[in-house]
Amino acid sequence: MERRIYLDNAATTPLDQEVLEKMLPYYTQAFGNADSLHSFGRNAMSGVDYARDTVAEILGAKPKEIYFTSGGTESDNWAVLGAAAVLKHTEKTHILLSSVEHDAVYMPAMKLKRQGFDVELLPVNAGGMVEENALKERIKPTTGLVCVMTANNETGVVQPVQSLSKIARENGALFFTDAVQGAPYLDIDVGKSGVDMLSLSAHKFYGPKGVGVLYVKSGTKIDKLISGGQQQKGMRSGTVNTPGIVGLCEALKKAQSEKEVNNGKILAVKQAFEKTLLEKVDGVTVNGAGEMLPSVFNITLSGVDNAAFLRDMDLQGIALSAGSACESSSLSPSRTLLAMGLSETQAKSSVRLSFGKHNTVEESVFAAKTAAEIVAKLRQI
Repeated sequence: MERRIYLDNAATTPLDQEVLEKMLPYYTQAFGNADSLHSFGRNAMSGVDYARDTVAEILGAKPKEIYFTSGGTESDNWAVLGAAAVLKHTEKTHILLSSVEHDAVYMPAMKLKRQGFDVELLPVNAGGMVEENALKERIKPTTGLVCVMTANNETGVVQPVQSLSKIARENGALFFTDAVQGAPYLDIDVGKSGVDMLSLSAHKFYGPKGVGVLYVKSGTKIDKLISGGQQQKGMRSGTVNTPGIVGLCEALKKAQSEKEVNNGKILAVKQAFEKTLLEKVDGVTVNGAGEMLPSVFNITLSGVDNAAFLRDMDLQGIALSAGSACESSSLSPSRTLLAMGLSETQAKSSVRLSFGKHNTVEESVFAAKTAAEIVAKLRQI
């Protein structure tokens, strides 16, 4: 059988078997609509209520502050557009977001800019981090919302969310963080971080696809994104995805309880790849600096077209990416890497590897040796 190695865990992770087993009864036994008043509905709602209580406890939030969504993209859109719908009736129509945000934050912000909002990008340093002074210099009395992700999905750079949210709070602005990529690897505590809104997506931590969370701090006013029913206090209409919500809860519990063990294992796998590759290949630049996720490794391979490299790695059974899966059909260079000061040529020579709890050092070394052979071949061409 052909050998296959999956090194694209930042795009999605495989569903954990224990998580699947927790979900299955809600497809076949407790299958009722959780908002129905009869016993079938109540049985389903008990699973949703437990999940909401558990997720809230893990995040340091109150259950009433937790809303379940269809995933990170919806949560991000809801945070940005929902806050803006309230802010447009005030003088606080200035929105700041980091220049390395995921498109699920960036695109709604650009939509708001076309509608007349004053939208401004916060620069990052060469390591990919938003510095406190960058926010202090740009925040103003009319700033209503600041968006800075917890950890970047392309480089793994962890942002100083706690200090940035403090600056926003002191200036009367809301602070939203997309924690989708950081959730499996970092302590996510909304009380300590001081954020007003935070998003999660289950499939980034071995949960099911199509389910996420938006945390909204009590007293934070946002408009609904989806209308049509009274589910989730009338704030997020639509029949709740009970099996998915149960799966998200179980996956988040496992990710947090296994975090230290998994982080150590994943970091060792990443370091083995880096060591092997750098020993065999010249002209490799690691993108990102400072505090980093143990899982993500972004590199520039000088003189190599990343599309050709990804194709040849895939032909060898090794899966990785050039960046966010949400932007994989685009031929444009990464916004994140350009914001960090890379040229278009460098960005188009960059790839992202993202390691997970199922990867081994042995397959990481094999992947690095294969990568070295492909780089040599492509540079000759």
